[in-house]
Amino acid sequence: MNLIENADLVRQQVETVRNKANRQDQVNVIAVTKYVDVATTEALVKTGIQHIGENRVDKFLEKYQALKEYELTWHLIGSLQRRKVKDVINFVDYFHALDSVKLAQEIQKRAEHPIKCFLQVNISGEESKHGFAPDELDDVLAEIAQLDKIEIVGLMTMAPFEASQEELQDIFSKTHQLQKQLEKKQLKNMPFSELSMGMSRDFEVAIANGATYVRIGTSFFK
Repeated sequence: MNLIENADLVRQQVETVRNKANRQDQVNVIAVTKYVDVATTEALVKTGIQHIGENRVDKFLEKYQALKEYELTWHLIGSLQRRKVKDVINFVDYFHALDSVKLAQEIQKRAEHPIKCFLQVNISGEESKHGFAPDELDDVLAEIAQLDKIEIVGLMTMAPFEASQEELQDIFSKTHQLQKQLEKKQLKNMPFSELSMGMSRDFEVAIANGATYVRIGTSFFK
């Protein structure tokens, strides 16, 4: 494993796809460090990585505390149990998996400042995936609009692991269309300007379909 070479390759791949798609906006690479220790995460940070993503509260807090000396942006990307919100939410820069109104209400209760959240949507309809169905969103957003500690910056979705290229294209393009529709509504505290989708296996398709944050783990640590 050569972190410097891998990080350079990821950056090159992201830029290549971004340019091919004629994207003028920025694509932020989140390094998903859930399978590596603090030392390896720190070594990756030293290659220039600025966004760190964790999906478990305990691992998030461990690395957050250990790497405080660095100016990093911290992403909690996994499902969050309501009972753990109080432990972590005020250390999070972006929360990528807001998947229920009750969770939003718990964040409202525990947050000391507005929290940037991605609304998780289940575009594929896969039963094992968390997230709101698109036809639920009008009612959901009406409820979340009452919560001043929640800022909905965009949408997050995950494609099925076994999805074909055609299925990936369909899921990511539909998510992008939905994000643009919501952005146009100009809802208070809900800019919907961002799109979190794409991982090591499918980030190129995601970027081609408007992803502004991609969550990459395996490609850094292979």
